[in-house]
Amino acid sequence: MERRPFGNTGVEVSAISLGCWPFGVDWWGHYDQNRCNELCNFANNLGITFFDNGDAYGNGRAEEQFGVWLKQSGLRRDQVEIGGKVGYDFYSDPGEFGSHRERKHDFSPAFVRKALEASLKRLQTDYIDVYMAHNIKLPQFRDDFFAELEKVKDEGKIRCWGVSLGPAIGWREEGFKAMLDHGAKAVQTVFNMFEQHPGRELCETAIACKAGVLARVHDNSSILKDIVKIDTTIGENDHRKFRDDAWKVYGLKKLELVRHYASDHGMNVHELACKWLLQQKGLTAITGTLLNEKEIQEAANACDKPNLSRTELQEIFDQYENDFGLGDAAHPCDIKSSVTPEGRERSGYKASSVLIA
Repeated sequence: MERRPFGNTGVEVSAISLGCWPFGVDWWGHYDQNRCNELCNFANNLGITFFDNGDAYGNGRAEEQFGVWLKQSGLRRDQVEIGGKVGYDFYSDPGEFGSHRERKHDFSPAFVRKALEASLKRLQTDYIDVYMAHNIKLPQFRDDFFAELEKVKDEGKIRCWGVSLGPAIGWREEGFKAMLDHGAKAVQTVFNMFEQHPGRELCETAIACKAGVLARVHDNSSILKDIVKIDTTIGENDHRKFRDDAWKVYGLKKLELVRHYASDHGMNVHELACKWLLQQKGLTAITGTLLNEKEIQEAANACDKPNLSRTELQEIFDQYENDFGLGDAAHPCDIKSSVTPEGRERSGYKASSVLIA
């Protein structure tokens, strides 16, 4: 398993991370403690040491299950890296179980302290390796919040910090500002072969700032796992219901246009999707929603698969820039940002009310 650093922080993680989101929600079926243990053990046996978690995943449930696994695993704390998140005040706004609604945000220093201590208790650890502001937007940026993150880092409660962007694709300005103005060393964003922006720009900025990028939704919401068909029904509780029809219709057409790159290199399309990401300069890790042993194995396999050539990488980028020759309807969803292309803050900007990826 390849290992990569977060810039100049001294924090190094496995290039593939097991996302713990499924342990907290039932959108992909119920993952009880035994299933959590099985998947974490399977991933760790493949060399995956980085586990991306968040306190809002099931209002603490994903952290609790991971904490139990970590205690039972027999691993030393320095043999794993934990990703954590802060910002959703589910203590006063718990929401409804299974809901996709964003809950109340709080980025005050007092809340950071409260939420961090609660996360550490649930995770059964005394520090978090990578701590991120969960779906923070420009109007929520505040100097005392970032100063508090620096304080808890100095106290050894976290090792580095950053921002997790969303809930949808976009919010590039938040990523830029976090790294350039506030010293964030980690940016997590939607990034995959069919949704390359703003991930590519954020990677370039991360290199300049000696930071690292984490790719989420690496599979274009399962299109690049090759498990979605044209007649696949998206259920009412499925987070993909917020995708427009073009995501599936044109995603499947794009898939057929890149499939030969996988077969040319002896891999399947999920492995190709991971390999492509691993070759993006500035990327530290793929924080994948990997739902079973097969998907975990495929992501891990990508580390050892042959690299795509520079010519092939350019071909894929050129196809992406041209919407794979499929016309405007195949263009990825618009970048959802709080800033206009001219650089002005949108006066009517509202945070998305749903969690789509």
